Amino acid sequence: MGVTKKDSTMKSEADQAQRKNLEVENQQDKNEKNSTAGKKSNGKDTGTYKERLKEITAVLYKHAITRGVSPEKLRLILTDLGPTFIKLGQIMSMRSDILPKRYCDELMKLCSDVDPMPFAEVEEVLREAFGCPWQEEFQEIQEKPLGSASIAQVHRAVLKTGEEVVIKVQRKGIYEIMARDIGLMKKAVKLLPPVSIKEAVDLNLVLEELWRVTQEEMNFLTEAANMEEFSRKNKNVAFVKTPILYREYTTASVLVMEYIDGIPIDHKEELLAGGYDLDEIGSKFVDNFIKQVMDDGFFHADPHPGNVMIQGGKIVWIDMGMMGRLNDRDRELIGQAIEGVALNDIGKIQDAVLALGEFKGKPNQSRLYTDIRDLMAKYGTADFGEIDIVEILTDLMDVMKENKIVMPHGLTMLARGLTHMEGVLADISPEINMVQIAAARLKGNLLEEGNWKKQMKGTGKKLYRSMLRAVDIPALAADFLQGCMKGQTKINLDLHASDDLAWLMRRLIRNIVLGLWVMALLISSSIICTTDMTPKIMGIPAFGVLGYFGALVILMYLFIKHFMKK
Repeated sequence: MGVTKKDSTMKSEADQAQRKNLEVENQQDKNEKNSTAGKKSNGKDTGTYKERLKEITAVLYKHAITRGVSPEKLRLILTDLGPTFIKLGQIMSMRSDILPKRYCDELMKLCSDVDPMPFAEVEEVLREAFGCPWQEEFQEIQEKPLGSASIAQVHRAVLKTGEEVVIKVQRKGIYEIMARDIGLMKKAVKLLPPVSIKEAVDLNLVLEELWRVTQEEMNFLTEAANMEEFSRKNKNVAFVKTPILYREYTTASVLVMEYIDGIPIDHKEELLAGGYDLDEIGSKFVDNFIKQVMDDGFFHADPHPGNVMIQGGKIVWIDMGMMGRLNDRDRELIGQAIEGVALNDIGKIQDAVLALGEFKGKPNQSRLYTDIRDLMAKYGTADFGEIDIVEILTDLMDVMKENKIVMPHGLTMLARGLTHMEGVLADISPEINMVQIAAARLKGNLLEEGNWKKQMKGTGKKLYRSMLRAVDIPALAADFLQGCMKGQTKINLDLHASDDLAWLMRRLIRNIVLGLWVMALLISSSIICTTDMTPKIMGIPAFGVLGYFGALVILMYLFIKHFMKK
């Protein structure tokens, strides 16, 4: 009877907590909608804008931004500007389709550790989230944080029921701070001189990406949902674990989860002392990540050593704030592109790239084909087991960027995740080949009954369509030959000229037309001058003078334009 009553009480408390979460989330949404309007009408905020602008200007002046921005200088600038800009750098380090690779590599060095907020502010955030002092929910909370980042910090704690947990607490006022800084950055972009970084990247696109991702990370209910989904998709994997989420204590600004007392995956000495096999850990680590990408389409996009622990023989994935998604179509096209590299099939890769990306303008398929051919010259002779999938994906993204193709967000996050994976493997088990593990998993999936049937069904459809088209070939060939004999055959060609050639042709035609105009004016004016046509200017027919003047204007225009080009 006592157990039933306790269960009933806990259920009631959980329901109240969930209602409280919804109220907090709704209130935060209202605050987000009204934040911009409130700042415009608030004189104090205007003053804060001015002070912050002075700080930003001082940092930019200190680093001499007008002399250009190298990758290292950009990292130092973002570090000096504070948490918002550090977060900007971390987000942009995975957007190699927007930012040049050398900048992305440098920005990945940004450290997320920042000065922690005072414990009094932590208590205030907890009071606002729970509607009561934290002492009513927890036995204790350690004042010194386990870690402090730009958006939140983490404290170790003990629940009233005795479970050891960690509390992720959002920084007080972080939404307003980031909204202010991003607003200032959008204004600064318009005034920024044409230094190297502005020429290389669409900064407005960068800021929109920053604001979108930051808003997602600032809502811990999203991260909680990610944890639950990740746990469901990996529940049948014996060597993978996800921290227990305490949903009844989780709100938009506070996240409570199980405390993991494990060993970071890159602490080799501790792992060896604990009796672990580093090669086994590396193989299972890669295998599970490939499973997340190719089977689930839902993967950890930030698998750096701080987010992966080893506990009780299991790989524990933590911090689900940054997750990547790939739909079935994207996964199939990525597989098609990698298969094209392995088979040295340029057309297969080109089809996958054209289907994957979104174009900023009209695609130049001839240039794309040439770029992919150059890529294949690098990898075409490599054995499949020797292929570096991270390097291939990076080079392929460079090709897409050069051809002004915008990649899906999931693909850029996958590139970041693979880069972290490669770094971990190089540290703990450099002999492991990621491609071979991926190939083994894909082969195993193919032999499973469900996938085998799916593959056969797809092949059967293609074979059926091919047979239907093959029936029409004799009739089409006969029509073509008959048309040739009667001289009625037409051939449609779609010729793609490069931008440089098109510009040269336009310039050549324009100069020829202007030259013909000059010649026509000179000849006609000379003929008019031999007549006695009136009216006259200084004894010369006025129409002749006008023709000479027009020819002179055209010639002056051509000369001036020529010297300006020089």
